[in-house]
Amino acid sequence: MATDALSLEDARRVALSAQGLRGARVVKGGVSAMLRRLGAVQLDTISVLARSHELVAYARLGAVSRSRVEQAYWGPKSETFEYWSHAACVLPLQDWPAYAFKRRQFVAKGRRWHLLEEKDKSCREVLARLRGDGPLTANQLGGAKKGGPWWDWSETKIAAEWLLDIGELVCRERRGFARVYDLAERAIPAELLATDWTDEECAGRLVATAGRALGVALPADLAKYHGLPQALVRRVLDSSGLTKVSVQGWAQSAYADPGALSAAGTRMRGRTVLLSPFDSLIWYRERLERLFDVRHRLEAYTPKEKRIYGYFAMPVLDGTSIVGLVDPGRRGEVLVAKQVTLLRPDAAGPVARAVAEAASWVGCTVSEVERVEPASARAAVQAEVASAMAG
Repeated sequence: MATDALSLEDARRVALSAQGLRGARVVKGGVSAMLRRLGAVQLDTISVLARSHELVAYARLGAVSRSRVEQAYWGPKSETFEYWSHAACVLPLQDWPAYAFKRRQFVAKGRRWHLLEEKDKSCREVLARLRGDGPLTANQLGGAKKGGPWWDWSETKIAAEWLLDIGELVCRERRGFARVYDLAERAIPAELLATDWTDEECAGRLVATAGRALGVALPADLAKYHGLPQALVRRVLDSSGLTKVSVQGWAQSAYADPGALSAAGTRMRGRTVLLSPFDSLIWYRERLERLFDVRHRLEAYTPKEKRIYGYFAMPVLDGTSIVGLVDPGRRGEVLVAKQVTLLRPDAAGPVARAVAEAASWVGCTVSEVERVEPASARAAVQAEVASAMAG
């Protein structure tokens, strides 16, 4: 039986506080502290206003410079590495031992999804180059692609990625958004490299960090956050330090971080901001719908004529609600809201403020609004955006 009961509004407050999206921006420690708080920041090649890993920092820190974001993730003093969490993510270096279970899974499988015709030979060549020449990108190793589409990888690239999967290589730096591969034995601190956790120890660490990052979550949410098997999550839940709770409208019992529960029932200073579709708050669409009653799908790979919200529709967070979506683009110094979708009648003002703030951050001095849903609100949205840009 759940020991505490949360209204849906309180569950939102708890989740937003845990995510660093509750009113005041997280300033102390900046981007590095934000990453430790979230436990994972998803990477993606799509860049509209900025790449997703930059948008995640912007949503929490405001107009943080993009160079500061890059330095925190991949600079010479960064305490990070890249690996597979729920997807390809930048992760706190301290969590290297917690992903041992995934490295073992790759070893047991014996291959990744790409076929590697001469795996042993290619891997030996990659390791020898890195041992002799230091950290290198795939292009420096001999080329990332065979010459076809982006997924048509060269044998060298496949070998490097396989060695990264199993933990012999690691990425702790990017150059021009290209991974730089290095030997794990050289790039990972010896005490972390020597730590050998069981699957249960890995899950215990990752469930605890997911619980702190999510604030309140179902077991499935905790599993999805770092890509853990649900059976493994169930084995460690009782020792995770999370508190069992019930949430209004949720059929299953949830688990909450005890520290985050203090946000329930408190007043909340509102944030109004555009969120990346890959933001840690919302990338798991089932949880997004359950928590905010918003159905959202990334439509970048949907044929244009079938899109509902747009290519890279960014949800607009306003206080404890998601009030609209904006599909943005840029044309020089003009931020173009290609489509604005209002999810409630009074959303024009908050959406306009979010657009104006984002425009300022990326150096746009003008914002234009094209399509609006509902169409009857187009004039109101245009007027609100013009006023917000002028202010």
